[in-house]
This record gives sequence, C-alpha cells and structure tokens, in this order.
Amino acid sequence: MALRIGPWEVPATAVLAPMAGVTDRPFRVLCRSLGAGLAASEMLSADQSLWKTTKSRQRMNHEGEPEPRVVQLAGNDPQQLADAARANVDMGAQIIDINMGCPAKKVYGRLCGSALLGDEALVGRLLEAVVNAVNVPVTLKIRTGIDRQHINGARIAQIAIASGIQSLAVHGRTRADFYTGEAEYETIREICSDARIPVFANGDITSPHKAREVLNHTGADGVMLGRAAQGAPWIFRDVNAYLQTGRLPTPLLRRQKRDLILSHLTALYDFHGEVTGVRIARKHLGWYCQQHTQTLEARSSLMAAESSSVQFASARECFDLWAGLDDEYGEPCDGDKEEKHSGPQSCGHA
Repeated sequence: MALRIGPWEVPATAVLAPMAGVTDRPFRVLCRSLGAGLAASEMLSADQSLWKTTKSRQRMNHEGEPEPRVVQLAGNDPQQLADAARANVDMGAQIIDINMGCPAKKVYGRLCGSALLGDEALVGRLLEAVVNAVNVPVTLKIRTGIDRQHINGARIAQIAIASGIQSLAVHGRTRADFYTGEAEYETIREICSDARIPVFANGDITSPHKAREVLNHTGADGVMLGRAAQGAPWIFRDVNAYLQTGRLPTPLLRRQKRDLILSHLTALYDFHGEVTGVRIARKHLGWYCQQHTQTLEARSSLMAAESSSVQFASARECFDLWAGLDDEYGEPCDGDKEEKHSGPQSCGHA
C-alpha cells in the first residue's frame, strides 16, 4: 500500500528530517534527488515580524524543489501559528509541519519546540488552529516527552490525531536526552499500535539494516533520517533499496560521489552567495571528509579557504585524487569509513 499524506503519495519510505542550519534548499534538493521521500524546510518561526531577515527569506524559498514542498513552523500561539501556516501556503507550501521536538535551549526557553509536550491542552489548541486554517495536510514532529519521568508521546499522538494531523514523526528521545544515549523505540511502537495515520520513526537510524530493524520493531510506516544524512545524502538511496528489495544496491563509485559533492558546493554558493555559501559549505565538507577517511588530511585546507573559488578548487583536487582510487581498486567505495558521527547538536537535528 502506498504511503500517503493527504492527497500526496510519498514516493519513498525514508524521508529527511528538518535540521536547522543543515536542510537548506540545496541540501533538500540533493537528498530528494537521491531518494528521500520528503524533505522539510528548516524550522521557521511563526512570528512573521522575524521573516524580514535574509535567513528567514531563504528558509521560505522553495524554487525548483520537487513536490510536495514541506514547511516546518515553530510557535506557541494558536492564532500566530495559524496565520503563519496560511501565509506559507499562499507562498507555495503544500504540507505544513509543526515542530514540537526541538530541544535547543533558545527554543525550549521560549516555550516552543519540545517544551510544548509539557502542556497537552495547548498542543491540542495549536494543532486544531493550524488544521482549521489551511487546506493542505498538517503534520507533526515530536519527541517522546519532556524527560524520562514524563513520557507522554502516546497521549500527544492521540491529541494530534484527534486534531486532524495527517502524519507524525517521532524521535525516540526526550527533550532532556538531547542527542545523548540511545534512542528508544518502545514509545514509537506504542504510538504506531493505534495511530491510524502514517508514523515515521526517527533517532539513531544510521544504516539500511537499522532502518529495517526499527520498522519491524515499531510497526512504523517510514523512517526519518537526520544526522545519518550529513556527509552521506546517498543513504536514502541505500535505505530505500534495502527496504524495498531486501538487498543493498551497488555502492556508488567514488567519482559519482565526487560529482555529487561538487555539485552540492556549487548549489550552496549559488543559493547563499559568496560569504555565507563558503561558511555553510565548510561544515558539509567536514562531514564529507569524516565519511571518507582517505580525504581527512585535506579537511584543514578546506576549512581554511576563504573564497568559493579557493574552496571549490581545493575540494576538486581532494576529491579528484580520492575518485582516482576507483581505477586503482577497480571497485566502488565500500571500503571507506561509513559509520556515523554524532554531528553538531543544534536545534532540529535528528
């Protein structure tokens, strides 16, 4: 049976998690091209007075993105959140996602993100306001609770379903956990047992085999990948193939990955401009190098580059040499380091 969110058929089981500072338009487009079934925007404040900044305007830029276009909003005022949802639909959003999972102090301290899990009545009012305000599907991202002593993810899920939410993503950690320890999937399993809407399991899903294990255990309809995609956006290709066929696809050649990395850099420069593009490219290059140990020595020069031309030239030289190993070994790049790193701990990472 096809996975559907309202009128939209989700083309793949693995979807990209919204991550502040990571899932900008270039990264969303890249992940969708590599098989991500959905790719939500970075979290956008529901306070429209903040939308005049360059950062906010870019977060609302979906030009050239494949459908459906998903915008994630954060806020704690029902009317403000409803107005923001309506405004984004008018600008082309086709799914509105509500953030009730972000654990960052600056978000939590404003009683937004995961802080909302502590006020179940407000959760219902917020979701009903947004659902009634727009004619597109509204989805929700949550954690399992505020802390281990207050696990209420299953009750939040029922409130969300009663409010008209059409899909739910659940990170298997509490707000107090941030990104430490191991994700737990029992709460997700409880939610899935009586959900009646698509549920995406999230947290510590770092490989195709782990994706299958989590789906089998929880009964979730799909998996949401966040940190696992940093430096390895092709993980969606691998996870989806394995979930569909039970077999891993032929690994990409190094030169294929090189081409994807270089095209990603170009897209970052084009979208963000010279100064910001170079800065944002640094962290992606750092993740790419962490994925492939044979490129780690070039990491310092890539981080030091202060212009797009120098950074791109350094990256091309580094990854050209690395891609040349295809000819030396005569096989795809299975032998490189593929295990996952913890990644930065900023708002919205999954």
